[in-house]
Amino acid sequence: MSTVADTVRSLVAPLLAAHGLELFDVDYGGGRLVITVDREGGVDVDGITEATRTISRALDAHDVVPGHYTLEVSSPGLERPLRTPEHFAWAVGRDVTVKLVPGVDGERRLTGALLRFEPGERPNAGRLTLRLTDPPAGERTLELAEIDKARTVFVWGPAPRPGGKTKRQQGQDRGSGKGAPAAIDDASAEKRATA
Repeated sequence: MSTVADTVRSLVAPLLAAHGLELFDVDYGGGRLVITVDREGGVDVDGITEATRTISRALDAHDVVPGHYTLEVSSPGLERPLRTPEHFAWAVGRDVTVKLVPGVDGERRLTGALLRFEPGERPNAGRLTLRLTDPPAGERTLELAEIDKARTVFVWGPAPRPGGKTKRQQGQDRGSGKGAPAAIDDASAEKRATA
């Protein structure tokens, strides 16, 4: 049985593709139709505006959403929700955080790298394997049916090396011309001023 989201997806995906946009997600519920679009290199405001006009015209012409609803069109952002098998397949190799449904053994909230995703034989089914970083416990394999919510995690860059200097400290060393810590430079300046 086709849902409203499935019908909207099949209607707007080819229209967006004609404009160089990819349909990332469709979520419908509570009088809200949220459509997430993307393109290589990201989507700017002009792309969102273009997508909104295209989608709105198609929905008005085909009347596929019952009753009154609010249409929201956006880009996925840095941390993308993962809801469909296609989303999980796309996220392989990325860091993700997962909240499990109540009743699943073990920790309910997991964070780690998505190592593998195997689609299931039924729609919206599949199995994924995480290399856990929080809680740190090796690998864990989950069925999509065990997942309540999931999203990618944006990593801001490498952590500083343990015992290494920050860029600010390195700049202070370069600025002194001697590679000496700033505190020694300040003490030397004070000694010169009183002499």
